Amino acid sequence: MSVAKAMSQARHKGKTAFIPYITAGDPDLATTAEALRLLDTLGADVIEVGMPFSDPYADGPVIQASAARALSAGVTTDAVMSMLKEVTPELSCPVVIFSYFNPIARRGTGSFTAAAREAGVRGLIVPDLPYIETGVLRNEAIKNDIELVLLTTPSTKADMMNEITIASEGFVYLVSINGVTGARPDVNPRVKDLLKEIKQVTNKAVAVGFGISTPDHIRQVAQWGADGVIIGSAMVKQLGEADSPREGLKRLEVYARSLKDALS
Repeated sequence: MSVAKAMSQARHKGKTAFIPYITAGDPDLATTAEALRLLDTLGADVIEVGMPFSDPYADGPVIQASAARALSAGVTTDAVMSMLKEVTPELSCPVVIFSYFNPIARRGTGSFTAAAREAGVRGLIVPDLPYIETGVLRNEAIKNDIELVLLTTPSTKADMMNEITIASEGFVYLVSINGVTGARPDVNPRVKDLLKEIKQVTNKAVAVGFGISTPDHIRQVAQWGADGVIIGSAMVKQLGEADSPREGLKRLEVYARSLKDALS
């Protein structure tokens, strides 16, 4: 199923899409595979899988530490793709890779997107690639039937936001804050107006991410009209900071259920 279709199905059911994020390979790839199965069973509409990278500068300390653990355990892009190729056929929801541009450029945009397609991946998010530089990657993504999800932020100018919204595939990713990922006490109130502005120029689904971590955050963003909520750092913390993979999966299940329940 495409990312756009998954978002559309959630919207037709009158619900806000639940989009959890986990880092590939933290604590290990076998646990990542189990986490994907678990999140799918719990009703995730789309799952983001973070490709570990040594300088994830859009991310806060939780995801930075998670990526560092995965890399120190020897996780590679090839290993992540192999794991996804095994797991994606079992999932009912689409998987989106969240990757900085460096790992994509090292492999080559054509090779990376072809490998992603082969692995059953349906979408791609590249947080550090400016919209004006996405042309080559967008062409390769289209060739390989990969939806390139683009990001807009509170500081994106209106004309650029319009262009990004029109070009984005799967959904429009609204970054709730100017700054790095990580849990925050409250959701930026500007998100309410930004959602309205984006929805004036598109019928595409809009998902809000960065700083979303509690059931109250999720209810607030859903009430403001978001079509999806993305939960990253707080999700990653459940797996990465547990004493064992088994305990991490249990913590992930309890936490994911609490968030999913907030959307019902």
